[in-house]
Amino acid sequence: MRSLRLVWVYPDLLSTYGDRGNVLVLERRARLRGLPVEIVEVNSDQRVPRDGDIYLMGGGEDLPQTLATRRLLADGGLHEAAGGGAVVFAVCAGYQMLGTEFGGVEGAPVQGLGLLDMRSGRGEVRAVGEIVADVDPGLNVGRLTGFENHQGVTRLGPNVRPLARTELGTGNGDGTEGAYLGRVLGTYLHGPALVRNPGLADLLLYWAAGPLPQIPPQAEELANALRAERLGAVLPR
Repeated sequence: MRSLRLVWVYPDLLSTYGDRGNVLVLERRARLRGLPVEIVEVNSDQRVPRDGDIYLMGGGEDLPQTLATRRLLADGGLHEAAGGGAVVFAVCAGYQMLGTEFGGVEGAPVQGLGLLDMRSGRGEVRAVGEIVADVDPGLNVGRLTGFENHQGVTRLGPNVRPLARTELGTGNGDGTEGAYLGRVLGTYLHGPALVRNPGLADLLLYWAAGPLPQIPPQAEELANALRAERLGAVLPR
């Protein structure tokens, strides 16, 4: 069986809030199912491989975000992989980069990667705190829990769907949180997002590898306990 290739894109620029955790939880949940995994870390001075199965991008400040976008546009590897059906998962700054435009230094507009039909700018108030959101039912993923720390306002175009509707927190700024189209998915959630939301991690694995065997129940205890603790801490009982 060929190894599932997880490509962590530009951790030297885009890894502000423990984003390595998203890579590690995908690796763990794949291995618990007997799937071989290979993690490929690609720094910003390296060529992005075209043959990955899941590509991950994390958070970053304005300057690294802009630099990462320009290098990815010049490299072309992420676009080629996404066009070939690879999964792309991006968080916060990485999420904004997926759109056609985002706010860079001092809010100046920067051309995005254009993988999702959306634009991001800078809002008046910074969103900081816990976020809870109900996922698009078509994705069959449980309620999302995470932490947001951004000043972005994201407007979705007609050719992209919101990932979820916010019950608590800001998300995109209009009652929605995140966005997806095909196998490209982005979110403002830190935490890391896939550690807090194993169902979302399994969705990405399913997109990349097809139907998944069940994980032994005892192996899910810690993940379920974390979800219950975080949701219970912020939602009324």
